[in-house]
Amino acid sequence: MIQLNFKELGIENSHNGCLIVMHGLFGMLDNWMTVGKRMAEKYQVFLLDLRNHGRSEWSDGFSYTDMSLDLYEFIRNQAIDTPIYVIGHSMGGKVAMQFAADYPEMLQKLVVVDIAPRAYPVHHGTILEALNDIDLHSLTNRNEAEEVMKKYGLDIGTRQFLMKNLYRTEDNKFAWRMNLEVLTAEIGKIGEELHYQKPLLLPTLFIAGGRSSYIQADDSPLITHIFPHSEIAIIKDSGHWVHAEKPEELLDRVMKFLAN
Repeated sequence: MIQLNFKELGIENSHNGCLIVMHGLFGMLDNWMTVGKRMAEKYQVFLLDLRNHGRSEWSDGFSYTDMSLDLYEFIRNQAIDTPIYVIGHSMGGKVAMQFAADYPEMLQKLVVVDIAPRAYPVHHGTILEALNDIDLHSLTNRNEAEEVMKKYGLDIGTRQFLMKNLYRTEDNKFAWRMNLEVLTAEIGKIGEELHYQKPLLLPTLFIAGGRSSYIQADDSPLITHIFPHSEIAIIKDSGHWVHAEKPEELLDRVMKFLAN
């Protein structure tokens, strides 16, 4: 069983329910801290590091079924007995959808941020090439790592996001928070479609970035087929990182959805 690192915010066993938030690929729970603190004004909030990310345990297994089971075990271990709501961004959104398919009786509502249940082609090749080209053994400072990323054409926002994973160990060497070896080997699994047996009837909110291509107009029929009680909200002028680019708009949509 994988032990997931987490941050708990808000009131334990809040009568409003428990909100579990999951980040995307190469991310960590800190990415959602600002939004999480606002949500914690009303809900008990758990921000999770998914396996092979952040400070959670590493594993060679890295499928959505694996991560769905991780979430199931986490909920069991926390003995949560209030209504449970799950929010997932990108890869975390796929985990959230798979969890809803595997354990539908455990969820009240689901929020999926900028990802659809369909298959996606591998499109993180350049990032992985850049990360694997950074020689941690010879690295003397963080700027050297960023210079390697620049060579691969990664923009400043992507570089800053990825650099959050780079840290110094107790013996003053550099290391990654993420399990780069497994993420590189298993990257094809990140794009896999949702595996489900029947339509999922829980209320579901899909949030799409207006400038993002992750949720497209022709995804709507598939979303409606799998999640017949769903709605799609588009956050204008936002890219893929909706929670970072438009936190107020996202909060407004999510809080209204959960309250209704």
